[in-house]
Amino acid sequence: MSGVSFFVVKMSDQERINGLGRTLKFQVALLGSVVALFWLVEAVDWLVWSYSLNQWGIRPRQLDGLWGIGLAPFLHAGFGHVAANTLPFLVLGWFVLLQGIRPFLFVTATIMLVSGLGTWLIAPPHTVHVGASGVIFGYFGFLLLRGYFARKASALFVSLVVILLYGGLIWGILPQGPGISWQGHLFGFVGGGLAAYGLRSEVAK
Repeated sequence: MSGVSFFVVKMSDQERINGLGRTLKFQVALLGSVVALFWLVEAVDWLVWSYSLNQWGIRPRQLDGLWGIGLAPFLHAGFGHVAANTLPFLVLGWFVLLQGIRPFLFVTATIMLVSGLGTWLIAPPHTVHVGASGVIFGYFGFLLLRGYFARKASALFVSLVVILLYGGLIWGILPQGPGISWQGHLFGFVGGGLAAYGLRSEVAK
């Protein structure tokens, strides 16, 4: 009888391991696909359209510039810009994705909307804003404030790790020099905070 019980426990452990493996593969595939899309769009824009796709970024207070709210995160100002966004997007995005696919989609959509709309409202006229940095700052804000709203050890630990890895990002929400969309950073951070507040009951479980 004891041998049967031992066998059942071992099978359960193996199933959990297999489940974790499948989850990790899905997370890698999802985030990797988004980053691959960043690079693919940039390559096509460079090779085919000579960076004319960037006109579809956020153009403040122009009605057709509102399309950039959904498109700007996938457009970048050169391969160096994509490269600078790739690693923090993967790292911070993975921490957010650990909450589950539905929270990840909610957080990402909230950040894109708040970051894009805020940039559209207050950024200087006759400018175009592109790049995934607003989303990255939003993930950063979500992960910091998630620890505050969740009030449990695991969430606070993740917040601490994020601070140690990317705490310097906080300065990016302040006005910067020309060519840097600090408005997107600021409102991305705000969007991340709003998403953390919106999921406060879920993350507190």
